[in-house]
Parts: sequence; C-alpha cells; structure tokens
Amino acid sequence: MKTLNILSGGAAQGLVRSLEPAFKTETDLGIAGDFGAVGAMADRLRAGVPTDIVILTAALIAQLADEGLVVRSSITDIGRVETALAVRAGDPLVSANNAISLRAALLATDAIFVPDTRASTAGIHVAKVLAQLDIAEIVADRLKVFPNGATAMRHLAESRDRRPIGCTQSTEIISTGGVVLSGTLPPGCGLATMYTAAIPTHAAAASQAHRLIALLTSAKTSELRNQAGFVSG
Repeated sequence: MKTLNILSGGAAQGLVRSLEPAFKTETDLGIAGDFGAVGAMADRLRAGVPTDIVILTAALIAQLADEGLVVRSSITDIGRVETALAVRAGDPLVSANNAISLRAALLATDAIFVPDTRASTAGIHVAKVLAQLDIAEIVADRLKVFPNGATAMRHLAESRDRRPIGCTQSTEIISTGGVVLSGTLPPGCGLATMYTAAIPTHAAAASQAHRLIALLTSAKTSELRNQAGFVSG
C-alpha cells in the first residue's frame, strides 16, 4: 500500500491515527513514519529521511523553515498540548495545585516515568521543573527515561513499582492504555506547547500532505482534537 511519510512529535500520534481511516478513504494512502521526541524527528528530516509532512513544536517548525527544510506557506497550527501527570489505571489520582504540592507528590513516588530529557519537549521541561523544585538530585535515581512519552507511558502502565507516576504531554497519556491523566502541572510549573504541521520542501506527496493538514485542523474534527488532548488557541 502506498503511504504518506510522516515525522512527528509523539504528542500528535493519537490524533493522526484517529484520522488515518478518513485520510485513506480520501487519498487511498496509508500513513507511515515515526513518532517520537521532536528533536530526534527534526534531525531525521535534516538527515534527508523521505518525508511528506512534519508535525513538531511551532518553534522547531519555524527553525526548519529558516533552514529551508519546510515550505513556510504550508505551516499550520494544530493546537496546544499541556504537560501533565499520569498514574496507572486503578491507582489513586495525584493532584498538584501549586509548586509545593507538586514537589510533595514527586517526592512521594518511587518511580517517575518521563520521555527523553534532552530531545523531547516534555522531557526537557520535566528536567527544568525538577531543578526549579530543587529535587533533581533527590529523585535522580527514581527517573525512568525513555525515548518518547508514549514509550514512557507504556512502561508506566506495566510498572511493578509501588507508587509510580508519569509526566509527559497529555496527548501521550490519553492515547496509552493502562494509564490515566491525573492532572496538568500547576501554575509556574506548567507548559502548553503549540504543535504545528508543515510540508517539507522535498515532499513527494505534497498535495496529499495538504489534505492531511486540512483534516487535522478542520472544524469538523475539533471534537477529535479535544478528545486527543489538543487545546485550541
């Protein structure tokens, strides 16, 4: 089967997969490619991996446009995604209304599942928050770091730790079975990241990529975006 090649942040995987049947009906194309840490996905584009559409943070898409790697006129915002807390399905929810309660919640866990703290949006932010809360060294041996948020959440779901917690983007939590969204990070510690789609300058299926962008951002799919964890504006 012919496919549209995508490189995307893990935050958009659930939404893209939910729209794949409609996209295939319209274009007769499946969707293939990678979903992962945005920095790693951008580097794959830079390395020349054949790509028809990229979905990354707005800041990174703008950088790729400056590098001449995506068509500036194709850049389209999809929505914001908040960094959030997750627990295993069936575990008590963990809430954090302020920095003090977030610090206490993180100190009370025996395992913290997070995405790549150097290349992923949420992972980089988690590292900053731990430093901000002055607990980075205290919890260093509890951090369980994975290449992306979806993988981190799958491992959280299977964890045998006594009181594990996860922290990644809400969309990755919502789309992973066995974990539940426990709440977003509190004011002063939160992060809402705009995710944006664009078409690479050397895309082989640019017209079909435009169609996927239209599906991702259509008013008709707004409920799907909400369910996936995207916030408009």
